[in-house]
Amino acid sequence: MLIERPPLLLRLLMNGVLFRMPQAPGERTVYLTFDDGPIPEATPWVLDCLREHRVKATFFMVADNARRYPHLVEAVQAEGHGIGNHTMHHIQGLHTSTADYLADTREALRYLPPEAARLFRPPHGLMRAAQRHALLAQGRIVLYDVLTRDYARRVSATDILRTVQRLTRPGSIIVFHDSLRSIDKLRTALPATLAWLRAEGYRCAPL
Repeated sequence: MLIERPPLLLRLLMNGVLFRMPQAPGERTVYLTFDDGPIPEATPWVLDCLREHRVKATFFMVADNARRYPHLVEAVQAEGHGIGNHTMHHIQGLHTSTADYLADTREALRYLPPEAARLFRPPHGLMRAAQRHALLAQGRIVLYDVLTRDYARRVSATDILRTVQRLTRPGSIIVFHDSLRSIDKLRTALPATLAWLRAEGYRCAPL
């Protein structure tokens, strides 16, 4: 539970970081996000699934993947999804100097569309305070309200769906991954998740 939903203490310590979107009374909107792509083994299928269900999402891209597969960046844009920055090389902030971390995030913007400059998600969700303050001055840092853990070897498609069902609430930012570790499970879990969200009266929107 502490992994799937960040504890209150972490939310308080990471002042200014977006964990959940504010909602008007009665609003039932959630925000699907996909990390670590784009890659040809996963992203096209995710796009097909989202299109079939008429859902828009936000893709936090590792820019080295965007550099290698620019046609996939264009495909995500063409479908009307949002794009955010997930660093150039998927580096961890706690293991990297602030100068090197910021340089990596700036390099990423060379290969991402301009809109990516306004949304940043730190890999693994952790970063130094100085990194956070510097990036908040440039745009919005987005973490999550629900982490599906679809990348974990022992997590099944059923587990992913149950996590979404247990933790989703209006305004939830939900994390999936268009990655090699996740795609086999997503082929079952993502359509089931989208069907459940629709049945529960949720609307999906990009950030």
